[in-house]
Amino acid sequence: MDAQQGYLKQQQVYLEHGTAAERWDRGRLFFDAKEYATAARVLHGVAAEAPELLAPRLLLARAYYHSAQLSRAEGELRAILERWPVEDYAQLMLGRTLERQGRAADAAPYLRIAAAMAGEFPE
Repeated sequence: MDAQQGYLKQQQVYLEHGTAAERWDRGRLFFDAKEYATAARVLHGVAAEAPELLAPRLLLARAYYHSAQLSRAEGELRAILERWPVEDYAQLMLGRTLERQGRAADAAPYLRIAAAMAGEFPE
């Protein structure tokens, strides 16, 4: 194992170390520090361990979005909306994710739903 591989292995051990609550806190710290790709690596495990919890999954989707992992963001957001269809922020994020992928027509229904849920109706 060369030095680079050793470093990457140590980093992965650090990211995966601790309880789910400790990793949740670590993921939020990385997210707040705008280290979105690293936050996603931490939060992926937390979300997989506790798929019934919305907060880690939503933050994971946001980390994917901000680190330009748009297909992963889309997948996570679709999974969130399958389980929580009234999650207005996920509706908005999915719309924005699809827009960012150049899929405005696909994004429009999600953006309309998010706007309606927020009480924003076109005049």
